[in-house]
Amino acid sequence: MTLMIGPNSVVSMHYTLKNDAGEIIDSSEGKAPMVYLHGANNLIPGLEAELTGKSSGATFSASIPPDQAYGEFNEDFIQVINKSMFEGVDAVEVGMSFIAQGEGGAQRQVRVTEVSGDDVTIDANHPLAGLTLHFEVEVVDVREGTPQEIEHGHVHAGGADH
Repeated sequence: MTLMIGPNSVVSMHYTLKNDAGEIIDSSEGKAPMVYLHGANNLIPGLEAELTGKSSGATFSASIPPDQAYGEFNEDFIQVINKSMFEGVDAVEVGMSFIAQGEGGAQRQVRVTEVSGDDVTIDANHPLAGLTLHFEVEVVDVREGTPQEIEHGHVHAGGADH
């Protein structure tokens, strides 16, 4: 019996992710397949929707718009703050990432995009926000998640409990 990808399926897949210019952003080529629990918000919504109903051996291409991926680029997520906000950091440099405390205690990853004197520009947009993502996917394997994987919302190595 061939298992179809649906809620609580553990999916192993190879993928190549490209931008609109055809440049490779990420790939599992030459590595172990990516493994995730379907329906547990472990993938961007658009790719998870494309995988639903597929089975082991399926190959496909999918273009996922920003609203089904990492969202639109939001200018409001860019701020200039004083270098003094980075307590305990000797040198703040472009490209560094930090976890920032937002309103109501929410945490958000921010990247440093510019440093000018004591002014540091940070960007809380996901690095792929605003991009249409182009995937080439090969489904390697599909199995049912174990009760503990389903309870925890993620795959355990080899299906083992932890």
